Amino acid sequence: SPPATISTGTTTPTASSPQSSASPNSGNVPGIAGNGTFTEDPTTFLNGTAPQTIPLVVTNNCPETLWPAIISQRGLGPEVGGFELATFTSRVMCVSPDWQGRVWGRTNCSFNDDGTAPSVLGGVNGSGAACLTGDCAAQLDCKLSGRVPASLAEFNLAGGYMSRQTFYDISLVDGYNLPLGIVYIPAENTTWIPPNLTNLVCIASPGYLADPAATGLTYTNATYPMPYEPEKTNDMLLDWCPWELQAYPPASPGDAVFPYPEGGVQRPLFDPCLSACASTNLPQDCCTYYYHDPFICQPSTYSRIIKAICPDAYSYAYDDRTSTFIIPSGGGFEVVFCPVGRSTNILTTAGDQLRALSNNLTQDSDTFQQQLKNLEAARKRIYLKSHPAPETSRSAGRYTLVLLIPRCLVVTGVVALAIARTEIEFAEGCYLTIFAMFVSWWLRTWWF
Repeated sequence: SPPATISTGTTTPTASSPQSSASPNSGNVPGIAGNGTFTEDPTTFLNGTAPQTIPLVVTNNCPETLWPAIISQRGLGPEVGGFELATFTSRVMCVSPDWQGRVWGRTNCSFNDDGTAPSVLGGVNGSGAACLTGDCAAQLDCKLSGRVPASLAEFNLAGGYMSRQTFYDISLVDGYNLPLGIVYIPAENTTWIPPNLTNLVCIASPGYLADPAATGLTYTNATYPMPYEPEKTNDMLLDWCPWELQAYPPASPGDAVFPYPEGGVQRPLFDPCLSACASTNLPQDCCTYYYHDPFICQPSTYSRIIKAICPDAYSYAYDDRTSTFIIPSGGGFEVVFCPVGRSTNILTTAGDQLRALSNNLTQDSDTFQQQLKNLEAARKRIYLKSHPAPETSRSAGRYTLVLLIPRCLVVTGVVALAIARTEIEFAEGCYLTIFAMFVSWWLRTWWF
């Protein structure tokens, strides 16, 4: 298939166009050709080495200026951790092939002349922040993670099997502030990968959605139509965020009828939303302590709502099956704020193909077609190896141990009593043991 191209952001792409036809100036961007593909020799991955640079492009397709931020967790990141980006423009940067990090957008920022503090006393929101959302200690050049809520683009370029797989996702686990897309920039070894398996979009802000449709051609081409979330409309996005999770709820009911806020209060179009975890920090919302288990921790109301709007985005801690994208290493990425089109629905409709793709390290299209089979078990092992589980502290271990003590004591005591009292029949002893197990379960669930 034709390689995906990267937009320069100098014009606004339309929902009917496959992709922006423009690309960065290859003379100024090491390793990027004029057609948008990455030109470093990718076969070096198979020889134990790797390309020296990977392109990372950040595009502001929003109608207002943004201040993107970048945090590096491993490898060599871009030369800056944050910058101002005018509307419909892009910034092209490079990272090392083993880079791991995240990108997010900051809004409504006002910095002093050297970018080290807000321009006004008290900051833009009265709490010392230089940005209304995504603020990182009031610094233009971020060294710390951003303040929630913020839509995140997360990358691990050298994960999985022999560090030759790339993991990436859009994470809304801590909340949502801006529409976000991730567009893959193929390397020479990965131009065969269909773009409708790699280019994900999340749009949960009113005014940005294209008309409802099951498929479309944004960030792909006519050969490989993009699967969309087919039902949501712009009107449906006006008030999706639970009232108590709004980062900046309306301050007064205006012309609404009381009781407030159920009286039809009009929300602002820019309505950043906290996740349940970011709002409460409770174990059941954050999947920590006793809830640090995918079979116990369940999605919150926020998670269910945002997952219906953005099927390919992370909605809570154990949402990896339908939110983690895994492909062979080699290419780069464009992070697009306010992308066109609709939220994608790739992993639900083509998850098996993507998982087969992630295992195809030979970079060969024919091999990929032969490997379209269920690789879920291998995928889980790869994911767990590259994503350390949260909350592995000693306190969590002590908490689990405390939960087990009542069960052990009760069961042991009752069984010993049954053995000591020889007049108890065998069946009665079994009944007592079952009763003891029930009591221990009750103690674990309600007492601790």
